Amino acid sequence: MTMNEPQVWTLIGVFGAALLGGFTLVATHFGRVVRAEIGRLEGTLTGKIEALDGKLSGQIETLDARLNGRIDILDHRLDTLDKEVANLATKVWRSS
Repeated sequence: MTMNEPQVWTLIGVFGAALLGGFTLVATHFGRVVRAEIGRLEGTLTGKIEALDGKLSGQIETLDARLNGRIDILDHRLDTLDKEVANLATKVWRSS
């Protein structure tokens, strides 16, 4: 068989089309797989970020409550100290 015969060119065309079609299918499938994996990764990251956000929110609220309690205690102690200083000042200046 020589390269001049129509069957040879037909086979070359068929094999070329088959190769091109195969490459197209592989590329399409690869694109879909990549999109699916990115979507899965996005879902996983979203879940982990939301869990971390909830955990941090809880810790921040706990810390806020503790700090508010300590600030209230300090406020009470300062009020008591202010009263004691006022009493001392009254005693010192009255006696002079």
